[in-house]
Amino acid sequence: MSYRRKKSLLIGINYTHSAHALRGCHSDVDNMAEFLSYRSYSNTHKDRVILTDRPEVEPDTPYYPSGHNILAAMDWLVSEPGCTLFLHYSGHGGQIEDVDGNRTTGIDNTIVPVDFESRGQISSTLLHEHLVTRMAPDCTLFIIMDCCHSGSAVELPFVYRSDSDGQISLLDNLKVGAKLVGEAQRLIDGGFSYSKVGEAQQLLAGASNFFKGLRHMGEQEEEGLDAGEFAGQYGSEQKMVTMFSGCKDDQTSADASIEGEATGAMTWAFLECMKKEENPSYAQTLQLTRRLLDESNYTQIPQLSCGMDIDLEDMSLVI
Repeated sequence: MSYRRKKSLLIGINYTHSAHALRGCHSDVDNMAEFLSYRSYSNTHKDRVILTDRPEVEPDTPYYPSGHNILAAMDWLVSEPGCTLFLHYSGHGGQIEDVDGNRTTGIDNTIVPVDFESRGQISSTLLHEHLVTRMAPDCTLFIIMDCCHSGSAVELPFVYRSDSDGQISLLDNLKVGAKLVGEAQRLIDGGFSYSKVGEAQQLLAGASNFFKGLRHMGEQEEEGLDAGEFAGQYGSEQKMVTMFSGCKDDQTSADASIEGEATGAMTWAFLECMKKEENPSYAQTLQLTRRLLDESNYTQIPQLSCGMDIDLEDMSLVI
């Protein structure tokens, strides 16, 4: 079997010393880094980028989780062909008004950089552009999104959910004729280079009030049931991108304390699943993470999103 380079990007934001502080995101990064080392991912700087707002990380360095650093790191992650890629995000997730008109709900999901109050949030449309559309050929990308409103955070066309009995359903997230997104302005090119990034405000989703972004913005129809968005837009890409998200679009994701350690509930459930099953199928992982969260009395419902139609029962996780 030919060698495939493994690259990872881990992002953990506690929003330290702010009114919106979380507790477990730095621990999530540490725990995920340990897991990846066990799975033969290198921890060298050329193979792994870690962005956190720990006190020792200076804001003027490329490892501080500002909006343009996050996008630059994502571009670095997907820039080389023939790689196995892993992305973990633990932090706030939000919702903003749809930035490009491709959502029937009028709402885009977001991730929330540490500088969101001045620079804005990063929309699901931009996440898809930087992680999926720009992904080099012959790569696979595995994503864990441990944040609120994360069900369709990367706008992948196939979405699966397990019920409390372990039955998995494919949600109707395939809407033919969805509005095609134009070519995004490419302010961030090439590898992960801070000097190339510059001020990328126009790539972000427009600064919005934090509480407007994080609350559930009114009653919306549940995405994936009768209001799927993305087949006409992304269904032809056929990229091997899979994402486990901590909850549905209209749910929040818990910042938990488990065995005395602050952690994201989805990160904890995924790592517990990996301890129980070394090479589980996608179906087993979705079912077990749901069961673990249910047994721990978390109401959030994890989801699996895929860039292409795969056999969930027979295919082991590509990590």
